[in-house]
Amino acid sequence: MTEKLNLFIGGSSVKSTTKNWIEVLNPATQEVLCEAPCATDEEIESAISSAKEAFFSWRETPPPERSRVMMKYQDLLKINQDEIAEILSKENGKTFEDAKGDVWRGIEVVEQAANITPLLMGETVENVAREIDSYSYTQSLGVCLGITPFNFPAMIPLWMFPMAIACGNTFILKPSEQDPMTSNKLAELFTEAGAPPNLLQVIHGGKDQVDQLIRHPDIRAISFVGSVPVGQYIYKTGTEHLKRVQSFAGAKNHMVVMPDANKNKTIDSLVGASVGAAGQRCMAISVAVFVGSSKEWIEDLKKEMEIVKPGPWDSKESGFGPVISAQAKEKITGLIEKGKSEATCLIDGSNCEVEGFPDGNWIGTTLFSGVKTESEIYKTEIFGPVLLCIEVDTLEGAIELVNANPYGNGTSIFTASGRSARKFRHEIEVGQVGINVPIPVPLPFFSFTGWKQSFYGDLHAYGKQAVRFYTETKTVTERWFEEDEESTKNLTINLE
Repeated sequence: MTEKLNLFIGGSSVKSTTKNWIEVLNPATQEVLCEAPCATDEEIESAISSAKEAFFSWRETPPPERSRVMMKYQDLLKINQDEIAEILSKENGKTFEDAKGDVWRGIEVVEQAANITPLLMGETVENVAREIDSYSYTQSLGVCLGITPFNFPAMIPLWMFPMAIACGNTFILKPSEQDPMTSNKLAELFTEAGAPPNLLQVIHGGKDQVDQLIRHPDIRAISFVGSVPVGQYIYKTGTEHLKRVQSFAGAKNHMVVMPDANKNKTIDSLVGASVGAAGQRCMAISVAVFVGSSKEWIEDLKKEMEIVKPGPWDSKESGFGPVISAQAKEKITGLIEKGKSEATCLIDGSNCEVEGFPDGNWIGTTLFSGVKTESEIYKTEIFGPVLLCIEVDTLEGAIELVNANPYGNGTSIFTASGRSARKFRHEIEVGQVGINVPIPVPLPFFSFTGWKQSFYGDLHAYGKQAVRFYTETKTVTERWFEEDEESTKNLTINLE
């Protein structure tokens, strides 16, 4: 008999009374791992009511005491990292090492939550007017909601609920119905860490459950990660119901390759950043923009991509795993087929097979060259191990191309020139920028951000007033100085 996954309400696992269940499949075998419940209206109300009741006492808990819970929690996550990663690998398809990395990036956020106290300080000024002092305080909001995607079932929930709870809020987590088992394990360990009951609730289901949650009057804030259409829907519906909403949506991330870049490092970075996790990352590089003579490297890129093969999670030979579902595979292979009429297909992974796993959602590395910006494969977020190559003559042309794209999640440039690096960083209209770093994902003490259609929320903006995260390799350092009251910026290069 197939296991029935429980909800997590009131600090313990709760068997759902629903009649509607969703099968959770191993994407490498199609084995049914469990059935996830579509929570009933009454169960959702119970979870929200429990979280709301717990908030009134939790917000009075001193921040250092909250931090101690997080300190214990991060310790338990480290102890159980391999177990969590195995659960994650089986339901998501990631290789074991990739899954461990997924968990570890979440642990880093919990470590930041354990150090939250200094970030909760307010501000004071005496005599803002004669004999009048002014004070500001950072206060908790209430019940917060997180709606998370399938591609990082440990990291993204751990982005959300530890920080919210450390700040004195309570939390409802609604994970992806495609890999919900990881979230239940995270919740169990949270209770084991000594968290009071009702701080964290886990509700499973689909759109109906999401709609009830985002419209509920007792939900004060919403955080979402997912596709553009759903992100827009969550943002619009949530704000219409007067919630605070941050909604992270899709991407089409470009890597600009300059002729003076380190060839081997650039190609290695392109391969890993494009097909790692089967390309199912919002920060994956899906477009390589070759500037000038660097286009001559495309053949070398092809040879390196052909070496990397998908496979099962527990094989050290696997470069990456299957895509999440048969529906995802069908979409990706359809776009690959469409791309063959729009560009030159150098590697076609559509008919990939893995020995011993005939039913897996396998797609091999796929490479296109001669891609045009009006093509369907360029305009659509493919979300698979597919890399598109575009050729331009100049850095200015590359910047213009990237800025014209409607997405603005992440981008990078590989170059040995400080002038090129500085120009790119300054002029590019993307939220997270890497210099000789393929995937510029910030550590938890920075904000994760995106511009244009990649992010909707309180900091949503189409221009450069939005928050930007910038990272670089140690070979590039930034020096700031002032002359004649004007601030100028210089990048210097260490070529050793």
